[in-house]
Parts: sequence; C-alpha cells; structure tokens
Amino acid sequence: MSEAQSVAADPGTARELTAFQQNILVILSEEPRYGLAIKRELEDYYDSEVNHGRLYPNLDDLVEMGLVEKSQLDKRTNQYALTEDGYQAVVDQLAWTFSKFVTDEGRADELRDLVDASQ
Repeated sequence: MSEAQSVAADPGTARELTAFQQNILVILSEEPRYGLAIKRELEDYYDSEVNHGRLYPNLDDLVEMGLVEKSQLDKRTNQYALTEDGYQAVVDQLAWTFSKFVTDEGRADELRDLVDASQ
C-alpha cells in the first residue's frame, strides 16, 4: 500500500456537504475572503454566473455547521474564513478522494507532482 493510501479514508463531515459547499471550503482554505471574492472564484471555476441566492444561503449553512466563521469587515461587507473543523472537512475529503484515486505508485507519483507544482 502506498503512503497516500495509508491516510484515513473517511470523508467525515465532508460527506454531508454538496459539491458547491465543498468548493467554497476549498476556496477559503487559501485565505479568508469576502462574499463577492468567493463568488468570483466560483464563477471562474464553474465558468458561469453564481447568483447571490445560491451563494449566501450556502455560506450561512457552512457557518451554522461550524465550518466557516463569518465576521464583519465593515457595515456592508462580511468576511468568511475557514474554521479548524472546515479545514478538517477539506482534508478529510481530499484523503477520501486520494484513497479512491491512488490505485498504484504511478498515480501516487501524479499526485506528488501536482502538489510539488502548486508550491
């Protein structure tokens, strides 16, 4: 079994999230952002408009789940940041995905190359 396969393969809280919510967590894992910045990142990813009626209820759900922390930047702008539980949900999802993807050393090497390229 490769090193990547030895990581816990339980998606934990991540299994309860929609793909859209998981993508929000991934975006916030880079750095805290305000709502419109999250919206722009999602629009770049989906290559289509993400409306406020979809984004903000999902952000509110993630806040209620304790995965995201919401704070006020000013009277009109909220900032969103990943909590430790949110960070763990991202790690758990990655571990589960990797446990399914890494079926041999060649695939493990592909992942290592991706990690190295992103640093």
